Amino acid sequence: MNPGTTNTPLRAAGLMLVSTFCFGMMAIAIRYGSASVPTSQIAFFRNFFGLLALVPFLLARGGTLPRTSHVRLYLVRTVIGLASMLCGFWAIGHLPLAQAISLSYSTPLFVTMLAVLWLGEKVRLRRWLAVAAGFLGVLLILRPGSANFSPGLLVALAAAMISAVVAIQIKQLSRTDPPDTVVFYTYVFWVPMSLLTALPQWTWPQGSVWIWLVLTGIFGTGGQLFWTRALKLGEVSALQPISFMQLPLLAALGSWLFGESLDRYTVAGAGIIIAANIYIAHREAVLARRAATHAPVEGAKPGE
Repeated sequence: MNPGTTNTPLRAAGLMLVSTFCFGMMAIAIRYGSASVPTSQIAFFRNFFGLLALVPFLLARGGTLPRTSHVRLYLVRTVIGLASMLCGFWAIGHLPLAQAISLSYSTPLFVTMLAVLWLGEKVRLRRWLAVAAGFLGVLLILRPGSANFSPGLLVALAAAMISAVVAIQIKQLSRTDPPDTVVFYTYVFWVPMSLLTALPQWTWPQGSVWIWLVLTGIFGTGGQLFWTRALKLGEVSALQPISFMQLPLLAALGSWLFGESLDRYTVAGAGIIIAANIYIAHREAVLARRAATHAPVEGAKPGE
């Protein structure tokens, strides 16, 4: 057996773990930065400093910046992606971190639905039941009609819904462009777009706030690069549970740094959403292997 092949799953897991840490630290930087500047402005600096961090990395790898023939598709993708970013950053800046992150995990549920409507994929009963269970978890976190319901939670849910559209678009772009190209052109469009949305509320950062703004860009870009490389080496079904480690990390940091409490409904809802996502990813991986090998899978029906 090739030693490199043996180490590949471990490398993929390590990259995903680093990616999860980076995204978690980006959320902490957003929370600290939002105490002084609007989250729309944080989104601009996250993109600006993220692009500055990305360009030297790309130049070191290939000597030239990526090129693409799908500029119009990137324009549409980045407009929608920016809407998701603005909603997500607002949620991180104004909601308890555990709630904001838990609701962000509902994105794969919406992706499954959009894959049927947009890409014409077939989803059978088992995955529909997992999606339904996941939305039950969402309702547990939202608790509409209760005294603890906050309209701000709907902003976090909107971020997850819009992010699902972005995920479908990235899936389409990835068929023709490498991951680094997708990330690069996303930033190229995001920087001017996010500047336009930040200008109406512009406040010049002062002192140590600049540190948090720079860190949002560094950790955000690092998280994306490690994430794309992890998925290139390993399977989503095996790596996705590692990405869910972000939730206990941020729940602990939210309690320690910001005095946030974790209620049992958020814990229960997040657990259901995570379980649903793991099952959906597992079934997609099994069916993808089946399609690649044309081998029957025990207990699976066509298109399940």
